[in-house]
Amino acid sequence: GPRGGGNTNHTMEDLAIAEGAAAAPPLKILNINVGIMGHVDSGKTSLARALSTTLSTAALDKNPQSQVRGITLDLGFSSFVVPLPAHIKAEAPEYDAMQFTLVDCPGHASLIRTIIGGAQIIDLMMLVIDVTKGVQTQTAECLVVGEILMEDMLLVLNKTDLIPDEQRDEKIEKMKKGLEKVFAGTKFKQPQMVPVSATGGSTDELRANPQAVNLQGLIDALCAKVKLPKRSPNGPFYFAVDHCFPIKGKGTVLTGTVLNGSVRVNDEVELPQLKVTKKVKSMQMFKKSVQRCTQGDRVGILVTQLDAKAIERGILAAPGTVPTFSAAIVAVERVRFFKGACPTKRKFHITVGHTTVMATVHFFALPPGVPLAPNTKDTTFNYSREYLTSEELQNTSKDVPEGTQWALLVLEKPVTAPRDSLLIGSVLDQDISVNSCRLVFYGRMLDIVDPEKPEELAKIKVFKPKQKVGTVKRVVDTEVVIGKDLFKKETDITKFLNLKVSLEGTEVKGYIEGSFGASGQYKVRFSQPHGLPITPSKKGKKGKEEDDDAGEGGAAGKIVLSFKKYLFQHDKPGGGKILQ
Repeated sequence: GPRGGGNTNHTMEDLAIAEGAAAAPPLKILNINVGIMGHVDSGKTSLARALSTTLSTAALDKNPQSQVRGITLDLGFSSFVVPLPAHIKAEAPEYDAMQFTLVDCPGHASLIRTIIGGAQIIDLMMLVIDVTKGVQTQTAECLVVGEILMEDMLLVLNKTDLIPDEQRDEKIEKMKKGLEKVFAGTKFKQPQMVPVSATGGSTDELRANPQAVNLQGLIDALCAKVKLPKRSPNGPFYFAVDHCFPIKGKGTVLTGTVLNGSVRVNDEVELPQLKVTKKVKSMQMFKKSVQRCTQGDRVGILVTQLDAKAIERGILAAPGTVPTFSAAIVAVERVRFFKGACPTKRKFHITVGHTTVMATVHFFALPPGVPLAPNTKDTTFNYSREYLTSEELQNTSKDVPEGTQWALLVLEKPVTAPRDSLLIGSVLDQDISVNSCRLVFYGRMLDIVDPEKPEELAKIKVFKPKQKVGTVKRVVDTEVVIGKDLFKKETDITKFLNLKVSLEGTEVKGYIEGSFGASGQYKVRFSQPHGLPITPSKKGKKGKEEDDDAGEGGAAGKIVLSFKKYLFQHDKPGGGKILQ
């Protein structure tokens, strides 16, 4: 409404605040992190450059390797400020303007780990597609990462200037129709598509550069799409460092994004990878000093006596809150675009936080017929349940609903990350030139485990159903038989003592009473008469019973032993615990 009687034009005033951001700092800027993803060479960096006005240190292909290759190698960051959209102003009147921080994610296939490292801080995703090429391999991989981590997506059809004028509208329309089909099967059912051409230098040139087409349309689309991010100052402080540099005589600046909680000047913070604690000396948000920063903010944090070379990418956190671990239990879902096999006990690349490490993965699920708990999106692992080992991770379907598959990850080297981290499993060693998705599964950590401690592993009750069938060798009396063919000679039969067995094809039940002789034979006592003919004993020359198979027409019964072998409960190395 009008302020002080006069009818002030709000948008102009807000814009003046935004434009003069450097001169008269607005009181409060809402930061929105927008990921720019896409296939290599789809023009992501030039789009970021065209949009941005304040460049942060990590931005726009500053990486020397990147300059040579002409591809974004690290998550570049840059930003621009716009007036607060009306729908945000209504929800959050305390903000004066909105800043879009553009997180330019690498499109190089081998750099997928960098994308995953950055994806958890992104509020909105722009997927850039070269309008002359359409969906390419990495576009699909970006789409997978988007589906896992994002709720919303904007499609940017870039390089429209490469289509001759007279064919442009028709070609763009055709591309939109094709893309609609691709996206129909994803959670971004009908994404908004904005055609642009981002060629040109900095923003000032662009204002005079007629080649940059429809950038304002893209900014308007972004503004319309923005939802007020849920930012909470609560919970432990957790900060993803994306860049680190020394300032002579002052200390070391760590720039990055607050993923969780908040921090104030003079607070203690830990670098959990280095196991070092530091005090926050000062903080800046895009060149302005601040006393405090909260979840979602992009900020530079100054600490003293830290070697900038020791940490390029990493984590800053509230002391003692981010563990280092070598195994974890994870709730997992398979990526449906992945075409290969996903067997248990295989090694996968696991990307968690900013780290990628090899791990052996054991998949397991609920036994058939076991009902799911009403809230399947468990945030903790239920140790009181029994689980069935899975030969392979399944695609989510009617029979395998979301939230019914888990994995134990045993990492080749320890990783430092929050206990509830998102992670992605992939086959990054697969040939890049093979045009197929290399992301295999994703999930959230539920608990961490020390694989060196058998008692911790033993709490995970994962079993494999086993059945062995032996033969009745000799019938001693109406209730006792001697059996063979169930165990190898060297098997320790004491593990199987008192396990229940049945006589094949009958209701007769019994149990293993003990071993018999030294060649893997055993004695079974049935709880009721078994009905097998008793083996006549043959006296040998020396008057000793001969250890001989039942004669013709002798016992032909089969002894069936069904049991569960628990994978992680080792009474001693080499053998899982056996129970029924």
